Amino acid sequence: MTNPTHSVTLLTRSGCGMCATALDQLRAICADFGIEPATLDVDEAAATDPGLRAEFGDRLPVVLLNGREHSYFDVDEARLRADLSR
Repeated sequence: MTNPTHSVTLLTRSGCGMCATALDQLRAICADFGIEPATLDVDEAAATDPGLRAEFGDRLPVVLLNGREHSYFDVDEARLRADLSR
């Protein structure tokens, strides 16, 4: 069931309560697949990648699967599990 070719990243912002909740959910889901989700603060990243905050800053938290947007605001657990199983 483990697929090390998948990467999961959570785009966050400091002080975002929804981001903290999403990270807890991602950790539980990803643990079942042997994956540790990464986090990226869009405000900190804006120093070198201002487009990231411009694109995603109004919709945090955002879950990226293999570098592509998978869901935002809420973790779509059923869909994420199905996609991680592939």
